Amino acid sequence: LEGPANGVDVEALRAVEAALLEFAGSVMVIRHDRWFLDRICTHILAYEGDSQWYFYDGNFTEYEADKKKRLGEEGARPKRARFKSLK
Repeated sequence: LEGPANGVDVEALRAVEAALLEFAGSVMVIRHDRWFLDRICTHILAYEGDSQWYFYDGNFTEYEADKKKRLGEEGARPKRARFKSLK
């Protein structure tokens, strides 16, 4: 889901959250609302560092704390991805 609750009121956001929490399958959510991510995410797949994927078992706040611990304050800051040319 990309922005699963863009432009919805609080009641609708709660309904989306409840539906996601009850869903037995996997869902990929792309959202900037950290509070929402903390409430629904149990695992994080992040594109970080020097174009590496990192899998974390926990919510978004825990992931950010782990990222700072692993990479340091400077390394945990968001960066633009570098593209590698295909040859």
